[in-house]
Amino acid sequence: MFKEDNAKIRNQILQAVEGMPDEKLNRKPTPEEWSPIQILDHLQLMETTVAKGVSRELKKETGEKAVKKPIALTVSRSFKVDAPKHVVPTEDFVTLEEMKERLNASHNFLYEVYSQATPEQLKQKSMPHPVFGKVPLVQWFPFVGLHEKRHFKQLQETLSKLD
Repeated sequence: MFKEDNAKIRNQILQAVEGMPDEKLNRKPTPEEWSPIQILDHLQLMETTVAKGVSRELKKETGEKAVKKPIALTVSRSFKVDAPKHVVPTEDFVTLEEMKERLNASHNFLYEVYSQATPEQLKQKSMPHPVFGKVPLVQWFPFVGLHEKRHFKQLQETLSKLD
């Protein structure tokens, strides 16, 4: 079940930054890279975007069915994907506590959307992904966890660069 997998990776991410000073978490290793807080911000923006998109598709009378996509490839960092504008993180200073609240809110929103859908709706409707094309709604929930696994590796690398 995606919920357990998503919760597991989210916990690993939060444990990686627990107790670190906000100043360090808001620092970028290089001007081109994201700070740890920006990585977390990207995750909550992505989760919120997925939840909003799935919610919007569920409200539509009809939807386009799509074949399952190889979303497990999301974890691979062998190819770079530029974040779409709407999920590019803020440049603002954000405390870890504030970011945890945002991450919790996006997580709850995603689970709320899932709980309101029927398995049939999730199989019969789809939503576009910038890399995979049309992805069945049922795959978007585990995709969030896979996306976080991808960025967990990035977070670990970023933290080691800041040490």
